[in-house]
Amino acid sequence: MSNPIEGPGAAGGAEDPTEAALTAVEHQISMLWRRGRSISHQLSRQVHPDMEPAAYGLLSVIRRQGPIRLTELASSIGVGKPSVSRQIAFLESLGLVSKEADPLDGRAQSIRLTPRGEEKMHQVQDARREVFRERLAEWPPEELQTLATYMAKLNAIYERDGFPKDEA
Repeated sequence: MSNPIEGPGAAGGAEDPTEAALTAVEHQISMLWRRGRSISHQLSRQVHPDMEPAAYGLLSVIRRQGPIRLTELASSIGVGKPSVSRQIAFLESLGLVSKEADPLDGRAQSIRLTPRGEEKMHQVQDARREVFRERLAEWPPEELQTLATYMAKLNAIYERDGFPKDEA
């Protein structure tokens, strides 16, 4: 049986160990991203059958950060304002979000989850969290913390490159 952290080219004799390790990391992250996209697709469909994963991601940010301006929302996920605006209009038509005058600037609008949006996100995110707990139940807490530490370190590198910082 091969080592689970090895990827293509990681076991092959004369290859540079750093290059082999980077190839293995790239392979594992690619698999994680593909699976994450698939899970986002499934979760978005649980909220509403016509919802795209991008809209689910917006709901997650709004739920975590509370009322937020459209420009801040677009910036927080690194997507253009027109794309976010279209998704918000769709979410509004489903009754999952609402817009209201921003208390700090009456010309601007804040977007917030409606009670229906909050209820749907609560149901879906609780179910997601439970599946995640089940899948990682056999991991010792120290290994979970080590994984979280390394993932945070990787995310910090991307933030240095200009990707939005997640305030979670």
